[in-house]
Amino acid sequence: MSATNSSAKRPPVAFTPGSHVRLRSAGPDDQAIVSSGFFRGLVSIGGDNALAIELDGSEGEPKGRIRLVPTPAILTIDILEAAKPEEEKRAEATQSPGYFR
Repeated sequence: MSATNSSAKRPPVAFTPGSHVRLRSAGPDDQAIVSSGFFRGLVSIGGDNALAIELDGSEGEPKGRIRLVPTPAILTIDILEAAKPEEEKRAEATQSPGYFR
């Protein structure tokens, strides 16, 4: 490994809602299903988790359709463009939490 490769800082991997992704998942007859679009979040269905992907239409699927991919079926995820994480929005307390006399 060269000194330039090891000393260069890489940004952390970010898999945030809004990221553009290409995902391969297990399908019927040992075929992979390719889903390309925008990651919208994690969905829980009956105790199982699935990724919600809003399809971008590039793989021949209808643009805008939401595909839920169960996490055990995921083979690969390519992050094509990571969305910046939103800052946590904290509600400022407009009043003090109690009375003092």
